[in-house]
Amino acid sequence: MRIFLTGASSGIGAALARYYAAQGAQLGLVARRAEQLDALIASLPGGHQSHLALPANVADSESIAAAAKAFIERFGLPDIVIANAGISVGTLTEEIRDYSPFEAVLRTNVLGVVATFQPFAGAMRARGHGTLVGISSVAGVRGLPGAGAYSASKAAVSRYLESLRVELRGSGVKVVDIRPGYIATPMTDINTYPMPFKLGSDEAARRFARAIAHGRSQATIPWQMAIVARVLDVLPNALYDRLFAKAQRKPRGLPL
Repeated sequence: MRIFLTGASSGIGAALARYYAAQGAQLGLVARRAEQLDALIASLPGGHQSHLALPANVADSESIAAAAKAFIERFGLPDIVIANAGISVGTLTEEIRDYSPFEAVLRTNVLGVVATFQPFAGAMRARGHGTLVGISSVAGVRGLPGAGAYSASKAAVSRYLESLRVELRGSGVKVVDIRPGYIATPMTDINTYPMPFKLGSDEAARRFARAIAHGRSQATIPWQMAIVARVLDVLPNALYDRLFAKAQRKPRGLPL
């Protein structure tokens, strides 16, 4: 099994790398931090003989295209592509200086998924099989106060994956939308508010991999957050606004 994985240097990405390496997969691991990638690969079964470190930034389409080319030259066309790279930060529209964080979050979280899939989608269609996996979020179900950029980006990812799934219907290429709830990662470590049903990253990776293997069109993990998402989705706007207007918010600053 050959897997191309972005956002691999920490958090969910590193946990997925550990999981799939233990299953004997050949991995192309993409992240901005080359030293962390090398350290991760050195810790995996097979090390650098079985896995490839690909320093790249998904917000730069040329960078990710070069990483995809290097992967194909080493291992061939992947069986699974996982667009996991993402960043998060609190944002407020009224703050002029928050325009740059808005732009960074949307470019990385949305266009980064497109850039990750583009080098592979046509070749997978021609081959007749493959799986494209995008990591969205329960945060995309409703707009969370103080997280306009992140909520918008994850809602956009889910809609993009839905469009792509329909486009590729009948081609043999599966499109999977993973919607995590709270997962213990550096991104959530800075949150100061309660995070119900939070999963460890290794357990989350195991559940993600199971949903991917089953080819599920959409999977909310953990399952309890699927119930929360359904409830939030049907709440009348007036009630939702009243309940969440004073909700605790993610700190503003540099995107993580």
